Amino acid sequence: MPEVGEVWVLSFTEVLALYQALIRCYDDDGGPGKAARRRCTIHRLRKGSSKCEPQSNLSLTEPPCLPPEPPGPTLTEKVLEKAKDLGMRGAEMASEKTKVPIWGIILIFIGILILMLVCCCLCIRRQWRKFKSSEKGKGMVKGLAGNRFVGKFVSDKIQPDADTAALPMNMEEPEPEEEEEVKEVQKIGRINYKLEYDFNSTNLSVSIIACEDLVAMDSGGTSDPYTKVFFAGDKKKKFETKVHRKTLNPVFGETFVFKSIPFAEIMAKTLMIQVFDFDRFSKHDQIGEIRIPMCQIDLAVPIEGWKDLDPPVDEDSEALGDICFSLRYVPTSGKLTICILECKNLKKMDFGGLSDPFVKINLFMNGKKFKKKKTSVKKCTLNPYFNESFTFEITPEQLPKCHIVLTALDYDRIGTCDPIGKIAVGPNQEGKSLQHWQEMIGTPRRPIAQWHTLKDPEEFQAN
Repeated sequence: MPEVGEVWVLSFTEVLALYQALIRCYDDDGGPGKAARRRCTIHRLRKGSSKCEPQSNLSLTEPPCLPPEPPGPTLTEKVLEKAKDLGMRGAEMASEKTKVPIWGIILIFIGILILMLVCCCLCIRRQWRKFKSSEKGKGMVKGLAGNRFVGKFVSDKIQPDADTAALPMNMEEPEPEEEEEVKEVQKIGRINYKLEYDFNSTNLSVSIIACEDLVAMDSGGTSDPYTKVFFAGDKKKKFETKVHRKTLNPVFGETFVFKSIPFAEIMAKTLMIQVFDFDRFSKHDQIGEIRIPMCQIDLAVPIEGWKDLDPPVDEDSEALGDICFSLRYVPTSGKLTICILECKNLKKMDFGGLSDPFVKINLFMNGKKFKKKKTSVKKCTLNPYFNESFTFEITPEQLPKCHIVLTALDYDRIGTCDPIGKIAVGPNQEGKSLQHWQEMIGTPRRPIAQWHTLKDPEEFQAN
């Protein structure tokens, strides 16, 4: 019997020899066929040789050592090869039919692909511009909303101090004072007015006395205020005070009379007094307003007092937009020039929240359409800038018989163009439309520019 130590040494030697033989076999034969190489190595160890015996000496159950098989083509390579073959066949067939060389056919195909890619890129770019324009200005609103949400969330998570929690319930809290301070900051001024109703003549006298502490609307820290007086829902009977330049505390001292309004009728009306900041070259900004329901006051005695101005009511959802244009007439040459300057805050007509606006100009003579012209189309905007002039030949004798209708439309390549709003100027119009026409006649050879609010096309009626 061998000793225990000798048996351990022999076993370790055999294991070491087996490991070295395996390493040599893997180094000699790389690639696939690991199972065959392993069987080849075991066979050499059993026979006591360092090389594989011929195939005839191996048993049928033990496969011989095989050389590595070369890797076959992948699926991608097969697909590419098939596509290449089909492309070449198509090019050869097209070349035979059109008598164009193969390289010419290939260049034509490449050109078509490039053209398709360019068209796709242009479409994507246009849609992206529309998306960015429609989303412009929303980021700040969302950010403010998020800040309010985060502030509320954080304030709810903060634990109150021990001293604050221990205060009695009847202790005055500073929150109401803070709210009052916020209200004082939001004040935009106040107005002094007087109302007096004469039951005998059924006339209502409205006196605009003064305003105080108005909000500064100009960059110099002042305003050019004036007021408008009318009944809600009836802007045909409207009065305006004079403009007071560069002041926040104007003194008007003007009285207006609404004639022949029965007491029962006046009780159903609401008197509107609006304060505006005058601007010669842009739309007049509204500072504030007051609404006086006549049914809530006692007209038996004169009413006089001060009242805080309320912020102007937001009517953007119903507004169609504003248009600025100038009128110029030269009597000696008989030429009427209309310059379409710009539009602002037009109604959204497209699905992307934008429009493709342009302006159509119709000249009417004796109530019949005489001539028409139109501006260019401005793509994807609600505030287009045109600055385009159009001239009509009208004699001084024809001028009192004509009027002009301007229509803002949304351009549509397929179908009819949808009207956004209309405005008319002429000798038979009312309000600002008549005033603009009279200023043009009163100052010949000089362009007179004004802003006008567009009216609903369905309800529009030109006089």
